[in-house]
Amino acid sequence: DIDTRTIKSIGISGVVLMERAGVAVAARIKELFTKGKVVILSGGGNNGGDGLVAARELFNAGWDVKVLLLIKQDKLSPDCLLQYRVIKQMGIPIEFRTDISEKDIQCSVIVDALLGTGLNKDIEGVIAKAINLVNKTGLPVVSVDIPSGISSDTGQMMGVAIKADCTVTFGLPKRGHILHPGASYSGKLFIENIGFPDDFLKSESLKVNLTDEMQIASLIPARPKYSHKGDYGHVLIVAGSRGKTGAALLAARACLRAGSGLVTIGVPESLMNSLQYRVTEEMTLPLPDRGDGTLSSRAADPVLRFLSEKADVICIGPGIGVTPDTNKLLSDILASSKKPLVIDADGLNSILYAGLMMKTAAPVIITPHVGEMARLLQQSPVISHQSGTNLRAPNSQLRTKIEQDRVNTALSFSKNNEVHVVLKGAPTIIAEPGGRAFISTTGNPGMATAGTGDVLSGMISSFVGQGLEPLSASMLGVYMHGLAGDIAAREKGEHSLIATDIIDYLPSAFIKMRGSI
Repeated sequence: DIDTRTIKSIGISGVVLMERAGVAVAARIKELFTKGKVVILSGGGNNGGDGLVAARELFNAGWDVKVLLLIKQDKLSPDCLLQYRVIKQMGIPIEFRTDISEKDIQCSVIVDALLGTGLNKDIEGVIAKAINLVNKTGLPVVSVDIPSGISSDTGQMMGVAIKADCTVTFGLPKRGHILHPGASYSGKLFIENIGFPDDFLKSESLKVNLTDEMQIASLIPARPKYSHKGDYGHVLIVAGSRGKTGAALLAARACLRAGSGLVTIGVPESLMNSLQYRVTEEMTLPLPDRGDGTLSSRAADPVLRFLSEKADVICIGPGIGVTPDTNKLLSDILASSKKPLVIDADGLNSILYAGLMMKTAAPVIITPHVGEMARLLQQSPVISHQSGTNLRAPNSQLRTKIEQDRVNTALSFSKNNEVHVVLKGAPTIIAEPGGRAFISTTGNPGMATAGTGDVLSGMISSFVGQGLEPLSASMLGVYMHGLAGDIAAREKGEHSLIATDIIDYLPSAFIKMRGSI
């Protein structure tokens, strides 16, 4: 859309944009690689035209250039045809091909200019064969705009896809560069300015954005010199059941490390003795239980009273289990709470089990992983804590569908249910009912371990308690959670990373962000 508007509204021709794109690609290649033989694999669209410009620039710089056009001449777009004629006039070796072999791509660098951002069907034929050959060579590959075969909208592989070492894109990154598996296929991403108006690139109509370090740093609540613990929020965490008190502790400690002034943990009263000796800065609130280490529905009254009198936000769900009582407890809290709610884990499962709607007078943030998101979408029951009966597990096809379009899944659920959604995963997506979404740029595979979700829900709750509105609290929580995990992974490695490491490295994450303010 930006490309079209630049041509039609501003009057910069498509050929000029193509020239600037091709020159940018060639400049990056000259910067990254030693001069040698380069093979340009081009299609017939504007992406192929960008590749032809790059071929010309490299040829002029003394590179040994060969161009293979994997399309018939009568299928070239007008701008690509113009670039082809220029190449021919310059005497650069260029061939139209309906087949390709390993001998054709023996070189030092391969430039992938086969397919661009408009791909909407699986690849087949000679282009599929070329992609497979390129991936087998092990040679350095530079993709123009996006690796051929990756959907720019979803990051999904359309049959086959180029595995690039680096990608040179224009104006802005595309979702396909950030979402998996496209992120893994794009390699190092370079974003080049080819003349799009700045107003177009910063337009409010662009509803999906990456989390940016400077933007996130500006969200960190100030700590005035003249202040006290009451200024930084009181978070009530309702969490834990027999065998799962760790979830409550992780969420609470993450709250404190994220800056909360006061944190109270509400747990079943029969577990209070085992919890009491493990808490230090946290306070505790014994809640009625059913005698089996799970919360009773009678806990609703003391929870709501505590919320009304003392707390600024409630985080509910980590480790509470799923029983008829937790269902009733969630129902009563949702119906009556005037304070913001962060609902995670078994809190979400209890809502589903009871068939509840999440709409309430107070703001709601939900933090599902893909399995919980699948259950939310199909509105199915879950495994009963009491009986262990699998009432219905998430549909595997639905889980796959969510992973194939994480952004739109989060956006549509947020809008339809009027809740803020933090869809955890790689990458995590934050969506708000007004139609904006943010893609997290921090985090690593080492964080795929038990308890990291409890840490995240605690951090988001902390930032809500410190006065941030739900979207900002979610963005800040997700970014800092991932950043702490990244710092921990550098120190301890991804394989050894555990949830408490994220809490331990939160101070380092805040110190790092201080330099961005």
